[in-house]
Amino acid sequence: MGKEKKSGGWFGWFIVLVILGVVALALGLTLRNKFHHGGGAAPVPGPPGAVTKKYGDALKIALQFFDIQKSGKLVDNEIPWRGDSALQDGKDADLDLSKGMYDAGDHMKFGFPMAYTATVLAWAILEYGDQMNAADQLEPAKDSLKWITDYLVNAHPEPNVLYIQVGDPDVDHKCWDRPEDMSEKRALIQVNASTPGTEVAAETAAAMASASLVFKSTDSTYSSLLLKHAKELFTFANEHRGSYSQNIPQVQTYYNSTGYGDELLWAASWLYHATRDRTYLDFVTGSNGETYANWGSPTWFSWDDKLPGIQVLLSRVSFFDSKVATNSESLKKYRKTAEAVMCGLLPKSPTATLSRTRNGLIWISDWNALQHPIASAFLAVIYSDYMLTSQTQKLHCDSDTFSPADLRKFAMSQANYVLGDNPMKMSYLVGYGDKYSQYVHHRGASIPSDSNTNCSTGWKWLESDEPNPNVATGALVGGPFLNESYVDSRNNSMQTEPSTYNSAVIVGLLSGLVTTSSVVTSFM
Repeated sequence: MGKEKKSGGWFGWFIVLVILGVVALALGLTLRNKFHHGGGAAPVPGPPGAVTKKYGDALKIALQFFDIQKSGKLVDNEIPWRGDSALQDGKDADLDLSKGMYDAGDHMKFGFPMAYTATVLAWAILEYGDQMNAADQLEPAKDSLKWITDYLVNAHPEPNVLYIQVGDPDVDHKCWDRPEDMSEKRALIQVNASTPGTEVAAETAAAMASASLVFKSTDSTYSSLLLKHAKELFTFANEHRGSYSQNIPQVQTYYNSTGYGDELLWAASWLYHATRDRTYLDFVTGSNGETYANWGSPTWFSWDDKLPGIQVLLSRVSFFDSKVATNSESLKKYRKTAEAVMCGLLPKSPTATLSRTRNGLIWISDWNALQHPIASAFLAVIYSDYMLTSQTQKLHCDSDTFSPADLRKFAMSQANYVLGDNPMKMSYLVGYGDKYSQYVHHRGASIPSDSNTNCSTGWKWLESDEPNPNVATGALVGGPFLNESYVDSRNNSMQTEPSTYNSAVIVGLLSGLVTTSSVVTSFM
């Protein structure tokens, strides 16, 4: 009996210990999930590793849309259904504005979103050029960037004059023809000292400044030319302030600006990185920052709203230049707001945005729905690598914390959604995968290259029930509705029309994901 009691007591204590162990393990897992959502050790950033085939293939495809959108005398053209076009653009002003890129499915050259396209593409190259190179896509990216900046240089013939638009959208949109067959008049619009357009001048300055860094090591003469234009354009934008939307009402229908303060800060931020001139940093941290930065209020990065991009870009200074950042309360506010942007994107964050679909895609607008999630994911992967390189282990979101791996996981979720991990089981990147849009709202893609059509006779191709005869490879279409449906119709421009600025953000995102996390290096 006594022996039996001893055995039972030992067994009881064993059960108690087991229960305590289970409780401790559960508590440990709970705390790990609360404070280390990424799971496992964060990847150590370093030189590019093996290319992830999915993202490498998608990056190569995405970059091809820039070739499809090129205007002018094409060089080494590999798009069989594209040819020279708009060779007379700018002649009325004795300028060569034949280069640049068509905005979307039409034949307009809108300077505001085109300059934003260049700035984002330059940023992607600066952060992830080594990764692009590992995927053999760096040179195509730089070529596309230069095609735009060559145009922007010519569009800025005088310090206080910038041509911001080629083509009249009312005329252009009455036609359905190939760019090679255009015969309609190509009107020119400029901003100048008496009719200022601060947002478009400043965005063009940002494009020139960021691109000057891209070409600095390979073409110093061209880099210096770009920087000269950037400085002049910033001075013009700052000293002759006025909204281009208000001064030129006809631009409101397509690319209406909600304000120019963010573009001024954006341009100054890029000029600081390009020059290290403290005057530009003082601009963004002084009274202009107080007026325009909207600290503490996260917004959505887009062609119209540069604030999230500014916040992430200036966080670069906070992460990697402590001598400059330590005594700057304004830089701390920029970084704090960047953190708020990141916290809003993370689905498990206490401050996560509710603006997303059932399957996790950030969703803000019916029109061009993919612009915001992909732009946000691009910022997230950059910020993740800033954290990794600086060995910043935690991002604080109210009472919770997250890791760089969490941001990268979010960025991957948005990219994967676009590439086919969605309820439609289709790729929104044309040419990627087995199923993608066949009726892209794009004139050149919809008309056979050997057809004899003009402005008025090409409409039959818009109305045709047949799929596009030409594949608009690399086009990132508008995307799904909130209920995650997609109507593949050429007439459904809300969902099926691509744009060059969408291409810029998807190229940036894929470049950040194409291989292992990158070591962040100086732009200089």
